[in-house]
Amino acid sequence: MWFFIYQLLWHLLLPLAFIRLAWRTRHSKEYLHHFAERLGFSYGKSNVQGSVWIHAVSVGETRAAQPLIDAYLARGETILLTHMTLNGRRTGAGLFSKAIAAGQLRQVYLPYDLCWAVANFIRTFKPKLGLFMETEAWPTVVFYCAEIGLPLFLVNARLSERSARRVNQFGKAGRALFQAFAGILAQTEFDAQRYRSLGVKKVEIVGNLKFDVPLDPRLVELGKAWQLELHGNQRLMVCAASTRDGEEVIILKAWKDLLLSNAFKNAPLLCLVPRHPERFSEVAKQIHEAGLRYRRRTEWHGAPQGITDIEVILGDSMGEMPMYYSAADLVLMGGSLLPFGGQNLIEACAAGCPVLLGEHTYNFQQAALDATQIGAAKRITGELVLSEPTALIESLKSLLLNTAVLAKMSSAAKAYSIEHQGATKRMLAALDQRS
Repeated sequence: MWFFIYQLLWHLLLPLAFIRLAWRTRHSKEYLHHFAERLGFSYGKSNVQGSVWIHAVSVGETRAAQPLIDAYLARGETILLTHMTLNGRRTGAGLFSKAIAAGQLRQVYLPYDLCWAVANFIRTFKPKLGLFMETEAWPTVVFYCAEIGLPLFLVNARLSERSARRVNQFGKAGRALFQAFAGILAQTEFDAQRYRSLGVKKVEIVGNLKFDVPLDPRLVELGKAWQLELHGNQRLMVCAASTRDGEEVIILKAWKDLLLSNAFKNAPLLCLVPRHPERFSEVAKQIHEAGLRYRRRTEWHGAPQGITDIEVILGDSMGEMPMYYSAADLVLMGGSLLPFGGQNLIEACAAGCPVLLGEHTYNFQQAALDATQIGAAKRITGELVLSEPTALIESLKSLLLNTAVLAKMSSAAKAYSIEHQGATKRMLAALDQRS
């Protein structure tokens, strides 16, 4: 009965999904490209039938899937790579351009979770194996694959305590959704325990693929060149990475007060990188209203230069996080100041950059715990009051004025990143055994 109601709701809400896509065209006309794919049509002739199907909803999941996709491509497999967002598709197109050109990988949108759309999608591509990244669990897709005997796994899987409670609120229907997967390959023991609490039997811990994601050496080199210039001017840089709506105001208030404290002989630089590109202009306005001198990253080719009189750089570019991390002396992790659950700190650690975390890291609970225990990350000490973020100011000041501590944290970050590699091999072994 619940599934009938779910399908009915999808059909009723479908016009709103169309309106939402149309509304997003104010940022890019590409939102309407491949529109029919979202309804399970207009795929043309499939050249990847019998492939390994990997679903990576957006940018983060697509990057995380890179080592797994590369491993399958090296085996000679063809890949069907699906997304839900435009930015995810753009990221995949950049990462796998050679495989796409060679016809070894094809990108399409996963259709909306309607019975007829999902059935047509599966009939068109006939994948031999399905892998959903991290948290994706669409009922129609999952139950349809179980019904037809297509092995569908949830890989690099994570489940926060909050999400587990939400699933349990749906009773048997919610638990049945995760039980219908052919197996779940979890990142951590925390995640595995939560899946088991939902009655899932086939759970295995293999680690986090994000530790295996290589940093683009060209971007790392640009970042190091940028850091060298900053250090030549005796300036340190803090990268506020993947910030969310509401956090930028807090960070800018703290940064202005930090600069006014006159604690530094040479004022540090803030590089502010919002998570969602559609908010770049909004955040630029916030920096201006805060009375801070700034420039946009997109005003330069290569690493920014000639920025001695600038207090803030707005990181309004896509796909350059390795450069920002390699240039920074400290990362303030977005999504953790307000209750968004935090963002991925693994890439920052891979670049050897120490991390400062807020209170809210439930989406990356194990990673945050491990990084703080090994000394690669620290928590903001004291209560974060939004109107007067003294705790953030003091945490930033204590680290930026102690370069010996930053150097020690940097070494710990690199060690932490290396120590946790190897999830790709473990995941492939588990999939080979089960599928």
